[in-house]
Amino acid sequence: MARKTTKRGSRTKRSTKTQRWSGAVTARSNALDLDRQVFTWKDPRRIAASLKRSAERSKRRKSSPYQSAMSMLNFYINRGGKNLGAAQRRVLERAKSELRKKFGRL
Repeated sequence: MARKTTKRGSRTKRSTKTQRWSGAVTARSNALDLDRQVFTWKDPRRIAASLKRSAERSKRRKSSPYQSAMSMLNFYINRGGKNLGAAQRRVLERAKSELRKKFGRL
């Protein structure tokens, strides 16, 4: 009887600590002081306004306010919000457009 082998590739079992690094970045980002639960809000304009305000007030950011705000939003969409629902993903994608408008980057 032939034995089945499964190919795991380079993936190995990781500890919980290393699997959740993106959540820690979202919760304790050192670059921007974000409003609580900003990425769960339903209004893209409100999200964009909050990110803009946070980026402009921050003294710890390393790049322009626009780039910092957009980077944090993209990070959350791509990594931090790994299990985002389709509706909230649409809201956050609209927030990117609103952020561009608020910074005059159409």
